[in-house]
Amino acid sequence: MGRSQESFNKKEVRNRKEKKRKDKEKKRLANKDNEKKSSLDDMIAYVDENGNITSTPPDPEKKTQVKLEDITIGTAKREVEDEPDPIRKGTVSYYNDSKGYGFIRDAETKESVFVHVNNVEEDITEGNSVIFEVEMGHKGPTAIRVKLNK
Repeated sequence: MGRSQESFNKKEVRNRKEKKRKDKEKKRLANKDNEKKSSLDDMIAYVDENGNITSTPPDPEKKTQVKLEDITIGTAKREVEDEPDPIRKGTVSYYNDSKGYGFIRDAETKESVFVHVNNVEEDITEGNSVIFEVEMGHKGPTAIRVKLNK
């Protein structure tokens, strides 16, 4: 009974698989015949003084001596800058009195800073000029010790 009851589609699938297996075997044999015997010298790469990879070794006459103390590992030390003034000035851009929060537009950085009614020392409304300090809150910068700018 064997293959006589195979459908045309099954025969096609079997033939394609057989052809694919034979092609793969041919490619493997061709790659084996064309394989180059490479030596270690063919695999070595050099880096020139500009950091480019080349196949030629560097010229020993261009060699320069580097003092050990001139080599720095890590990032360069940053010079200490003056601390910015902790007391900032700004304008209340939005304030919802019923919900107890709002935003202050910083006069220097033009960033919006969140303000909550618990951090307000005097009553504020939209458009008021205020002085405040910035502290990192749960979700970003928060204004604290907010007072009217007189």
